[in-house]
Amino acid sequence: MLEGIVQLFEGVITLSSDGWNLFHIAWATLLGICVGMLPGLTATLGLTLMATLTFHMPAGQAILILIGMYVGAIFGGSRSAILLNIPGTPANAAVALDGFPLARAGNVGRAMGIATAGAVFGTLIGMLCLAFFAPVLADQALKFQSYEFFWLAVLGVVVSGRLTASEDPLKGWIAGFIGLLVAMVGQDVLQAYPRFAYGYGQMRGGFDLLPVLVGVFGFSELLTVMKTPVYPSAQTTKDRVIPKIREVLGYWKNIAGSGIIGTFMGIIPGVGEDMGAWVSYAYARAISKKRALFGKGSWEGLISSQTGCSAAVPGAVIPVLTLAIPGSAPAAVLLAALFVHGVRPGPLIMDTNPGFVYEVVAMVLLASLAILLFGLLLTKPLLKVLEVPRNRLMPIIFVLCVVGAYAVNSRVFDIWVMLGFGVLGYFMRELRFPMAPLILGVVLGPILDENLRRGLVLADGGIGPFLTRPICMALWIVIFVTFLLGTTWFPALLGRVRNAVLGPPRDDAPYSSE
Repeated sequence: MLEGIVQLFEGVITLSSDGWNLFHIAWATLLGICVGMLPGLTATLGLTLMATLTFHMPAGQAILILIGMYVGAIFGGSRSAILLNIPGTPANAAVALDGFPLARAGNVGRAMGIATAGAVFGTLIGMLCLAFFAPVLADQALKFQSYEFFWLAVLGVVVSGRLTASEDPLKGWIAGFIGLLVAMVGQDVLQAYPRFAYGYGQMRGGFDLLPVLVGVFGFSELLTVMKTPVYPSAQTTKDRVIPKIREVLGYWKNIAGSGIIGTFMGIIPGVGEDMGAWVSYAYARAISKKRALFGKGSWEGLISSQTGCSAAVPGAVIPVLTLAIPGSAPAAVLLAALFVHGVRPGPLIMDTNPGFVYEVVAMVLLASLAILLFGLLLTKPLLKVLEVPRNRLMPIIFVLCVVGAYAVNSRVFDIWVMLGFGVLGYFMRELRFPMAPLILGVVLGPILDENLRRGLVLADGGIGPFLTRPICMALWIVIFVTFLLGTTWFPALLGRVRNAVLGPPRDDAPYSSE
């Protein structure tokens, strides 16, 4: 642990000693805040477009810019959530529940200041977990072989589909299955046999991840935003923005609990920042003595939801670095950027490039300091971003989507891939299919395919090791239980068993909102 602290400080000093690094983290975080503020421009879209524009930059600077964009966009979405009741990103939907009522009550500045404090503390808690848990997880991941990585890929798709489509898990699993099918297109990794190419030469190389991401999260977002009503003009803030220290520390239980919860939700593959916010919000309501205020203007609900979604950002980076599995959709873009710039994340990263992990931790720390500065000092100027006419913004986004898709391999084919997946993503959104399992399926598809086939080769065609190895058994049992919980009859059966053992729940118990 002491060695990790020393390396963290060395990383911070190394990054801070270069003025260009401070410049890059400042403008990238500020741009991320602006992207997050504008309804419809999500963190995933911002990272996707930025990843396509940093191909020719040094790897360290490119990752630094993407980290700043990531942290800034998740935080920036709280601005429009508080001011307009329109979350700038899906991660900030829980923030709007109490942020907007507080703003309407005349506490616009204070609400944004409290949200900024929650975002900074949440990011710092997640950063500490990233610094201390990533090396431990990487060491444990060294015990994984092809059999375990196969089940880990399946687990990511299944859990993501279950948690991102809680009302109808089948839609989440269908989206994940579509992603796995997309990943199967192209030459297989063992024998280079073209699959699903249908004689078309461009299809032999498969679908590149970044054009798919640009289409699903860029072009489809553009189509969705263009059909929605124009958002109203923002309110102005006249009250105090910078909160008092004792005011923030009074919510230390909410900050600590939500930071840990958000980090854990970020680690789960494909779940992401929005679940971190909602679970943290539920935790805050459970421990609150003023539950009646939740949804009507609760400071506890506001700071907990913002802390949870911000803590999920470094939490989602943990499996990216140690397992090469993204914890969220924006983290999938970050993973793709790491591969593009020659960084090989995975269990061996602590052996091959141990300093890089702590460099990423230092990047998160600098980004958190940047959102503290911009969130408290530039609140009023940043409100001007919400006045940008949408009819001028959307054509620029479309051009960036086209340029970003083409810049990957300089192929016109990738532009058609982007457009095709954009239309697919639009219709899936209209039918309320979640996007995270789709992208996670595209990312995990090659891992699943390669490790399944390699495991079968090692076992001479037998499936015994996939079922009998201890870690494999734990993983497939979790997958099986997740499937059961996604059905309608199994939770009902559990309810009957509970009633038989403990008796039916009492409906006449008095409820107190205090």
